[in-house]
Amino acid sequence: MTYDIVKGLPSTHGDHYQLNTTTLIRHAVRTHPGQEIVFRTAGGGWDRYTYLDAYTRVCKAADVLRGLGVGPADVVGILDWNSRRHFELYWAIPGIAAAMLQMNLRLSAEDLAYVVDHSEARFVLVDETLLPVAEALAAQGVGVEGWIIMSDRPMSEITTTLRDVHHFEDLMAAASADMDWPMIDETSTYSACYTTGTTGRPKGVYYSHRGMYLHAMAQAATLSMTSDDAVMLITPMFHGQSWGLPQSGVYSAAKIVLPGRYLAEDTSVLVEEMIAEQVTIANGAPAIFEPMLAYIAGLDTKPDFRRTRLLSGATEPPLSMMRGFHELTGADIVHGYGATETTPAVTWNGPVKPGLRDTITEDEKWDLKRFQGLPVVGVDIRIVDGEGNDLPHDGVAQGEILVRGPWIIEGYHKLPDDGDRFHEGYWRSGDVGRIDEHGYLKLTDRIKDVIKSGGEWISSIDMENAIVGHPKVREAAVIGVPHPKWQERPVALVVTVDGEELPIAEIHGVLASSFAKWQLPQTILFVDELPRTSVGKLDKKTMRARHAGIYGGGR
Repeated sequence: MTYDIVKGLPSTHGDHYQLNTTTLIRHAVRTHPGQEIVFRTAGGGWDRYTYLDAYTRVCKAADVLRGLGVGPADVVGILDWNSRRHFELYWAIPGIAAAMLQMNLRLSAEDLAYVVDHSEARFVLVDETLLPVAEALAAQGVGVEGWIIMSDRPMSEITTTLRDVHHFEDLMAAASADMDWPMIDETSTYSACYTTGTTGRPKGVYYSHRGMYLHAMAQAATLSMTSDDAVMLITPMFHGQSWGLPQSGVYSAAKIVLPGRYLAEDTSVLVEEMIAEQVTIANGAPAIFEPMLAYIAGLDTKPDFRRTRLLSGATEPPLSMMRGFHELTGADIVHGYGATETTPAVTWNGPVKPGLRDTITEDEKWDLKRFQGLPVVGVDIRIVDGEGNDLPHDGVAQGEILVRGPWIIEGYHKLPDDGDRFHEGYWRSGDVGRIDEHGYLKLTDRIKDVIKSGGEWISSIDMENAIVGHPKVREAAVIGVPHPKWQERPVALVVTVDGEELPIAEIHGVLASSFAKWQLPQTILFVDELPRTSVGKLDKKTMRARHAGIYGGGR
């Protein structure tokens, strides 16, 4: 770090009392033991139990792990969907000072094997439906001591090629619920999640108990979460703690809804359960919310989601989608910004701040919804130029976004030579953005994705969202392709609703109000689907490589 810490007069507060996640679950169970947790069963139905029921199983799961010899600083992996058992392990593994390894099911077998070995995981708990994934890892020779199979079926009915296996529910049946939790040092690792970029090996981000605790508090306050809320975890629990929503949900003593395994192609099960359980908070991305909106549009009776905040990440939600949810259901799309390295909450774009509510028009309020929002309390944001100099917050100047705070990383696990990702104690996001005079952050591009044409920048993100505003466009991606005269020119890849191509004049028409004529893409490619990374983001590296020669300037 590059700043000095000044020591003042010692306090008489309990500063030695550690901030760890065990205190969150214990408080929730003590004060709201009857609050519900609703979960999807293996057969596709739904069941429910209480905070107290869940806590009893959390204690038993911790006893199971101790019985296997797991202790402080050990790493235990999980291969599972957004299930009841996964939720229980969120508290059991860190509760004994071990580290929970989040195993991203979207990674290749090679990268996932690297993650297991790099983290030195001792055991992996695996849902029965994911045994093929575990068996592929075992075939690569990962160095785990044992596999713990999670299933409602007895071990005698399960077939697997894994060796050194245990049956989770058999162990749970013999475990004790009388758990004497240790007081864990708050700087200890709570969980580990590995980045999933398109280049190089995944990088380990190790979250502390302190960071998770403070993140839960700040996020709950920002989103006005209370025990009257019902929180559905749609974002995978195997990546970024499902954005810390399990922790902030429990901190708020809200009802928790766990949808298990679902398909993006059929989100009707999510919508129907949101209606049934009166869900008020759910997290996801446009790739999930768009199909949900399409399903809702086909319902004779539209759900009343006026209390519902849909937390949207990954990419900027199209304005048409945000308006659609509001008009059909009353739901509010709350856009946010963050990354694996930031736990992830950096900003949330909730209700318009008081100083603006009565001074801007309705159209201006909708335009403001396209921003990534205001910083969450505790997070410090800067935008800097190429030399690291701070840029003004005037809504015009664009620079790289730098962040620091109690849940922002200061390094990667066992990777001491990655200093180029940090600057003066801040994590360098690699994103380009601007901050307006009211403090709202607007992401304009990734540094590697910004289009440099004739010495000027063109925002691919803004152009993509403008194109998606066309009623016949489902998805769009804009990339910079080498050009012999202008350095780069934009190319738009478009997926239409009906699979039919559109005249280029129509695409230019939806861009005309926001982009100069010279910025408009000369080439529109109509495709069936857009390539994505393992976490659902547009894979622009693949797109750029695939279409590099369009203008005869391929590198």
